[in-house]
Amino acid sequence: MHNVIDNLISLKNEIQSNDSKAEIVAVSKTFPLSKILPLINFGHKHFGENKIQEAVEKWTDVKNDFKSIKLHFVGKLQTNKVKFALPLFDYIHSLDSIKLAEKIANEQIKKKIKPKIFIQINIGKEVQKNGIDIENLENFYLDCKKKYELDIVGLMCLPPNDNNPNIYFSEMLELLKTTDLKELSMGMTNDYIEALKFKSTYLRIGSKIFGSRS
Repeated sequence: MHNVIDNLISLKNEIQSNDSKAEIVAVSKTFPLSKILPLINFGHKHFGENKIQEAVEKWTDVKNDFKSIKLHFVGKLQTNKVKFALPLFDYIHSLDSIKLAEKIANEQIKKKIKPKIFIQINIGKEVQKNGIDIENLENFYLDCKKKYELDIVGLMCLPPNDNNPNIYFSEMLELLKTTDLKELSMGMTNDYIEALKFKSTYLRIGSKIFGSRS
């Protein structure tokens, strides 16, 4: 059996032992299809990429062959790449501005495709990170839903590296409760156990499954 499958199975067991049904988004960026196909053949459905061009080259044929695959965009989405993202990605985890919301709205009308979208929250108020400020979430969410008719399913965050992530995950859970949203995209290889404690429903995990990136 491939070690990626072993890694996935042990991860699933760990999630279950934490009384969670969180989906694992296997973040396959930079990894070749040869490393990903064993997971697809094993039946894993959720995969994540963070670069549009790499994803288009890697996944276009695969998604035609395996209709059940759900592809997640987990990087910073540039507005000029939205037209390439929509036909390929089922989920976008990084909606971080009105400009991007508007662009997705226009494109989804043109292409008659509605991806499921997470609003990225700048939970640590870090200048170098993208995301909506907590105090602007309510208005931003209403605009996305009413004005732009986006399919917003949840909230996403990248907590600061230098701190205890529990503080931020706990804040995200409280923030989610102020909306009618159900999903939380938080937790990566280094902090997914903590994320599970705060009801994360989507874990974005790369190296824990695929090994370290060269």
